Amino acid sequence: MCTDLYTLLFCSLSSSALPCVSCRQYGVVPEQRGLVKDEPSVAVRSKQAQQFDWALAKLDSSVRRTGRVTKTLLLRIFHDICRTGYPSGNQALLMLRSCGSLLPEVPLAERIELSQLIWDQLQELGATYDVSHYNALLKTYLQNEFRFSPTDFLAKMEAANVQPNRVTYQRLIAAYCEVGDIEGASTILGFMKSKDLPITEAVFNSLVTGHARAGDMDSAEGIFSVMKGAGIEPGPDTYLSLLSSYAEKGDIAKIKQTLETVENADIHLMDRDLMQVVFSLTKAGHQQYVPEIVERMRHERGYVPDAMNLCLSLITHGHEETAFSVLKSFTGLLAESQTSDSPDLGNFFLRHCVNMDKNIVRFCKDLKDSGLHSSPLQFTLQCALEAKKTGMAVELMRRMKEEGLPLRPHYFWPLFTHYQKEKNISGTLQALRAMQELGVASDIDTFSIYILPSFPSVDSARTSLKEAGIDVDANILIAAELRTEASRGNLAGLFSLMSSPALPNIDLSAFRASLISGFRGFKLVVLSFFVENVAYFLYNLIDSMNETEVHSKEEQIREYFGLLKNMNISISLNIFRGIRNILESYQVPELVKKLERALELKIQYEADMSPAAYAMLINLCCRHDNAEEALKLKMELARKDSEVALDAQKYVALVRVLSKHGKLEEAIDMLKEMKEKDVQLRDSTISLLTLTMNTAAMKGDANTIRRLQETIFTLGLAKPSSNLCSPLITCYLESGNYAGAFDATVEVHKQYNQMPKIHDLICGLVEKGDAELLQKVMEFLSQERGEMMMLYDLYFAFLQTGRYKEARKIIETPGLRARPTRLQWFAEKCIAAQQMEPLENMVDMTFKLFECDRDDMYHYLLRLCKETNDWQKAEATWMKMQEENLAPRERTLRLLADILKNNDKEVPFEVPEVKEPTQSGSMGLVLGPAPYDTLIKALLAKDALGTLKGMLQADQVPSQLAITRLVQGLGSEGKTQDIQEVEALVKTLGSIKMSSMLFVNNTALAHIKNAVELLESFYIQNTDNQKSSISFVFRKVLDANNDAALDKLSAMVERLCNHFASYRAATDLFLIYLDTGRTEEAKFLLQVLSLTNQDMHEDSVTLLNCLDKDFRSAKALYERMQAEGVKADELTLKRLALLYKEAGEPVPFEEPPESFKPK
Repeated sequence: MCTDLYTLLFCSLSSSALPCVSCRQYGVVPEQRGLVKDEPSVAVRSKQAQQFDWALAKLDSSVRRTGRVTKTLLLRIFHDICRTGYPSGNQALLMLRSCGSLLPEVPLAERIELSQLIWDQLQELGATYDVSHYNALLKTYLQNEFRFSPTDFLAKMEAANVQPNRVTYQRLIAAYCEVGDIEGASTILGFMKSKDLPITEAVFNSLVTGHARAGDMDSAEGIFSVMKGAGIEPGPDTYLSLLSSYAEKGDIAKIKQTLETVENADIHLMDRDLMQVVFSLTKAGHQQYVPEIVERMRHERGYVPDAMNLCLSLITHGHEETAFSVLKSFTGLLAESQTSDSPDLGNFFLRHCVNMDKNIVRFCKDLKDSGLHSSPLQFTLQCALEAKKTGMAVELMRRMKEEGLPLRPHYFWPLFTHYQKEKNISGTLQALRAMQELGVASDIDTFSIYILPSFPSVDSARTSLKEAGIDVDANILIAAELRTEASRGNLAGLFSLMSSPALPNIDLSAFRASLISGFRGFKLVVLSFFVENVAYFLYNLIDSMNETEVHSKEEQIREYFGLLKNMNISISLNIFRGIRNILESYQVPELVKKLERALELKIQYEADMSPAAYAMLINLCCRHDNAEEALKLKMELARKDSEVALDAQKYVALVRVLSKHGKLEEAIDMLKEMKEKDVQLRDSTISLLTLTMNTAAMKGDANTIRRLQETIFTLGLAKPSSNLCSPLITCYLESGNYAGAFDATVEVHKQYNQMPKIHDLICGLVEKGDAELLQKVMEFLSQERGEMMMLYDLYFAFLQTGRYKEARKIIETPGLRARPTRLQWFAEKCIAAQQMEPLENMVDMTFKLFECDRDDMYHYLLRLCKETNDWQKAEATWMKMQEENLAPRERTLRLLADILKNNDKEVPFEVPEVKEPTQSGSMGLVLGPAPYDTLIKALLAKDALGTLKGMLQADQVPSQLAITRLVQGLGSEGKTQDIQEVEALVKTLGSIKMSSMLFVNNTALAHIKNAVELLESFYIQNTDNQKSSISFVFRKVLDANNDAALDKLSAMVERLCNHFASYRAATDLFLIYLDTGRTEEAKFLLQVLSLTNQDMHEDSVTLLNCLDKDFRSAKALYERMQAEGVKADELTLKRLALLYKEAGEPVPFEEPPESFKPK
């Protein structure tokens, strides 16, 4: 062994400089040019950060899922970074780190070229490299087996004024050891000792490899004792280095012996480690031992993607035979993840073999014979066509013909497309000749779409085909020419062809499509599409930007708007409103300036600040995410008047901004204050609370969510609901912590009897493949909700994640029956998200489900077809309905007819009209629940309750929706007794569980309806009695936040004013609005009702009272009252005189005597 080397490891050396070391000069690090560029702006740096996060997420997702990245993804991210012009250091580092083993499908030399390209290009764009970049480049060199000079590498770092660190030296040692240069490694070790840098396990691992590569296995084995002497226990990586060294020597006996040693030492080598041994054996030409290593693998979690990467690496290095043997060793695991009935195992293998130009026919035969792949030749042909490998594609088609597999004309279309883009006429003729040699007849589509457009004209095509000796059916050529001219919009040539007596029969639908395509090429048509696309693009662009991006890109957005204006491009009113609403919600910089100005004015006139002014400022600070200022203003308001309460929306806004900025205790104090001051929450403010907790969920702050939920529910500010409980689950789901999400679900269910986000949790576990935790979730659901509901939850999760094979097994469980509400829930979810595939699979799978309403299923499918305007799918659905021998309901037929008519398609059936209900009993028909549901919904009048009773007498059970609509209709009619009767009838139905609040709420609405009629009748009959005030009613309704009642009372007020000239109720409502701080509603009421001066006399006086302590506003109002001839009473004048005196101004009227006291 090398005694000097061990001396270096334990003895201190005083070398002050690294001496020159003899080394092979294979390559050098690119020189850092040190270009000087302007510093990027804040906006650019912000964009860099966002772009880096996006790139990191994309690459991270790819690595986590598959253990690799594709060259295409890497180059796309790289080009996106380059387009910004200011690449950041993080982006450069991310790119360099991805150029090594994460690219198993890319040859080593190509990886090095890519890393050099990225290094040079980003440096030219101004990227500043530090030691981490050099270390990343070193790692790339090592992973790609690139030979370079470590001394030159250090020299380049020194020239760039970058100091190497411990990792640099470790990787330089590894570089020396890769070529067996122990002397060079010793020099670096001595340099590390002189700098007191620690010698880690990684260094010893490299030395094991270095001694082995130098042919000294004894010294390699001796490193273990040296490590123990240095107090470092050999770990899995050290043993892996030794195993790989044995593998390179082909010493299987030593490999087995070392593996036994590892097992006895209780050291765990992962499957991934053993795969490295397989790779080393194969590269060294000892692939005969590979099966013995493969047998030792435990198939741990993540085994399949790792094994796939091993296969890809082996193929890249030219060892596809070994890769195929490895593939066959884990096909059983691949089969478990199959979602279709036709096996297609090994697709990744076949595709990469095609990309690497490997002879693949024998592998296809093996996969086919072993039943692992149903159509390997066809799939390989598809890959060859996508890769534009003409020779391979033609050879594969010959093989398919020999095996009796059908060849289709469209197999050649990708080849023709490739040649068409390159304007390669000879290639087109070559492909056409191969097509005829294989006996594949060219059809009209092939000629019109793929062959003729490759030639300058049809005449030149005829000439070239004739010269090449290619025979073409004259009728096919003429028909293809006709469609070609139509698609080009050549109407003159088209007319000439159609006038010819030799014109054959043509496919009118295809000809019409070509003609439409030709017309779209004209300017007016293209412009209309362009304008519409620009409008939608603009809306989606603004909608995708967050508030910070809108602010930072304001100038660019304005410039873009101006450019559109100059081009005379207008957008529709709806899209304009959408963009305006988005921009207003973001509070663009002009409003930020207003906030700053408002705060300045507040300081200037602090003595005159009213509670309403404080409330507006607090709300404005919350809008602009200014937690400090908002809290400061709230404390000032409390000091001035501790009794003042904000409205619910402002309190919740405070809670949101405080919790967002880490002021949790202050946020909770706001909630407690709401309870103390009896501030009631509306539905809209409860939604804001949910949004507040969702913001914390995105940050992963579970503690904040728990504290807020506990406070809200304990204080009784809101009742536990699915929406309010869901943020806690979301918090864990967003971070991928499914175990935490499950624990939170159990916690929420136990405390609040809610089970939100259970579908998302199950979908996440299915996608992750965590069978153990999924089993726990299923057991919990089965216990809490029953086995059938649990099966539906699992079924929907399989559908959502595309596991259709597993979903089918669930829905075919013996004893499972249809649950219409659950099926409807998932269908509505698919319709809202426009997810056709899972919905279509659900419809297909439920064909034999017991008690499944097939018409409902197809109706859901057709609704989605209408949403997406997919008439072809609707037409196919109609065919499936006929195959099932289904008699669809009229609503389904009408829906299908609407879809076809909207697309100018012929309706293949008679469209039923909406008819009045008839007596079915006289016709001897026994109707199901659905017709009664429709009838109840249609009537909702005096006969509706009778229809329900008759239905129940016929042992027919209505749907929940029908009963809900009936109760709502009775509530709108004010029929309280009928609602009570329906409630009693429903209680007799054990199969339907209706919410008790349905009856409570609608009974209340019925009472409101009756109360409004009573009040309206009173005022109509007593139009002259202006002393009859109903302020008490208005105040109680507002205090209770009863929007439904307020809407009805407001409508009553408007009717009384406009039709009966009765203004007393309007005056009461106006005054209550003012008294409760609802100034906007008061203004709106004035605008709607246009009240006269006389009607508003009392309003003005009371308004003056409301402006007490606000001298300027009170003075302005008094002057307006004088101008309009409105007289103030003595109490008002007394208050106003006091304000004048406090402001130091003379009183402009005779002040009432001091002895006056209000009665």
